[in-house]
Amino acid sequence: MVADLPAGLGEQLARRLGPRGYVSDAAALAPHLTEWRGLYRGAAAALLAPASTAEAAAVVRLCAEAGVAMVPQGGNTGLVGGAVPHSRPGRPQVILSAARLNRIRELDVANDTITVEAGCLLAQVQAAAAEAGRLFPLSLAAEGSCQIGGNIATNAGGINVLRYGSMRAQVLGLEVVLPDGQVFEGLRALRKDNSGYDLKQLFIGSEGTLGFITAATCRLYPQAVSTATALAAVTDPAAAVALYGRARERLGEQLQACELIGRAALELVLAQIAGSRDPFDEPHAWYLLLEVGAFDQGAGARLESFLADSLERGGVRDAVLAQSEAQRAALWRLRHSISEAQKRAGAGIKHDVSVPVSRVPALIERGSALVRRRIPGALLVAFGHLGDGNIHFNLNQPPGSDREAFLARWPEIAGAVHELVAELGGSFSAEHGIGALKTAELARYRGGVELALMRRIKACLDPRDLMNPGKLLPPER
Repeated sequence: MVADLPAGLGEQLARRLGPRGYVSDAAALAPHLTEWRGLYRGAAAALLAPASTAEAAAVVRLCAEAGVAMVPQGGNTGLVGGAVPHSRPGRPQVILSAARLNRIRELDVANDTITVEAGCLLAQVQAAAAEAGRLFPLSLAAEGSCQIGGNIATNAGGINVLRYGSMRAQVLGLEVVLPDGQVFEGLRALRKDNSGYDLKQLFIGSEGTLGFITAATCRLYPQAVSTATALAAVTDPAAAVALYGRARERLGEQLQACELIGRAALELVLAQIAGSRDPFDEPHAWYLLLEVGAFDQGAGARLESFLADSLERGGVRDAVLAQSEAQRAALWRLRHSISEAQKRAGAGIKHDVSVPVSRVPALIERGSALVRRRIPGALLVAFGHLGDGNIHFNLNQPPGSDREAFLARWPEIAGAVHELVAELGGSFSAEHGIGALKTAELARYRGGVELALMRRIKACLDPRDLMNPGKLLPPER
């Protein structure tokens, strides 16, 4: 159980936020106390949902004065327990929700920027940009429920990093409530601003440990005139890497997505997700989902020509080119449904890792061997963003095995996989962040001067550890 709020603080917060902004009912709090896979659960005295930056600053100041910890929370779609409050006996804590900060403040077509509040859904921002004839390129499976503030706090990646970069590349300016209630007013819409330290970068990827993001100014891009999507069957990850290399040579910057899907992942989707259909008449070991966006009508012809040449050269076993928006959506649905299919199929041990693209085949081959040695019968589910080397190297529990006994092996398996990733020059966290899951790994692989610098930044901005305590940074010993 979490400690109660200091006497009178709940009433102060309730008066400041009103009934929609102050939630203490246990049933209403419950969905905010666990993440979607159910691996992390916690407790909080209340949920605070300010409707403006001024309200956010006021309630943060009240909490800071009382020594109450705050856990920033967006859509709560994360996979490392970063937005779930820990149960911390003896220390009161609240959830600081961005849900009511959901306005689009400005869209400047001439400057190709959009200023949005942190609680805007990613899909809402995409739609606003599209209505103005522009593109907001961040795209991921949870875009209908994740929020922009959370995307920024975790430096979200997704399927378009290959062409446009991660969330960090999209942010021009930020507005952040600091742990003491002061407001960093950095909402600038400038591509060039060489006026000292780039302070916004401190908060991007900080997972709510340095402040509460309330708004952001982000880049927009021209919309593609034509888009073409295809699923190509290949023999193995090495063939997929070779195909990706040729695609980059032939299609250049028009290649905006390149997703690797293993047969095991596809079969899970076919078995668990209603309405899914195998695009091919016969199974193949691996698949590459390619998407091209062009500023003329030639995307389809270019991708078709590339695939025909690849089939002739033997780099592709078979290929399906979407002939309509419905077919394109169906191909992407196969890719985006993998995580949900894994969840329905049983317990999963997941690794969000990245290596240089050239070493993806070694990661999959050697990683598969080490996992099979340790857990015979586990289903290996490897898929992800081949174009930027980010592979979700996952495994599901063997049929008939005990769920809890399987999940208890997570630290052992993760340790082995992460050691291999480090040997290959990669990272143990590509796009999901650290949260509560990977704090020990941060100490192991980013220790020494790097970790010491992170601790200094945290101590400078949040000396009492009020913002998202227990997340990202490992405890000091």
